[in-house]
Amino acid sequence: MTPDEQLETASDRYGLEPRVKGITPFRVLFPIGAILFISFWTWALFFASKTAVNKVDDETWGPRAEAICAPVKQQLRELELQASSDLDVRADLVMESTGLLEQMIDEVTAVMPSDEKGQSIVPDWEADYRTLIADRYAYAEQLRAGDDGPFTETAVNNIPITERIETFAGDNDMPSCSPPRKGVLN
Repeated sequence: MTPDEQLETASDRYGLEPRVKGITPFRVLFPIGAILFISFWTWALFFASKTAVNKVDDETWGPRAEAICAPVKQQLRELELQASSDLDVRADLVMESTGLLEQMIDEVTAVMPSDEKGQSIVPDWEADYRTLIADRYAYAEQLRAGDDGPFTETAVNNIPITERIETFAGDNDMPSCSPPRKGVLN
């Protein structure tokens, strides 16, 4: 039996269809998809901007802010050590820590960045921080009223405001300017 006869016999026996050569949707779409995939990752890895959206171009502003925030972060840690289950004590600690944050933001924003981008984004960061400060004062009043409920913060576009503040602080190398996130002080 010849190979062609064997092929016909196998296809007849098992009901196999002979392969059709030519253009199929897979043969058209797969190479296009592969080219698009490779093009996207080439652009993303080598050509897309790697600069953070929140990055202030004034290189002196972030270190100055960090120098202001670092001692406040230490003071907040010391206040955390005074934690108590007494609601009035907790309210006092939240008030005191929030006052420290408010003074810190006043001092950090007293000198604005020298670059145009920084001058436009720092007020947004400050506004977020001031909203968080108002949330913390409201929480202190909640504690003082005897309500031991959880601290709730404002969300902007479904993002907790502390995340927005932390992202800005991280993008500008000023981690001490991030708000407290856990413990009795929030």
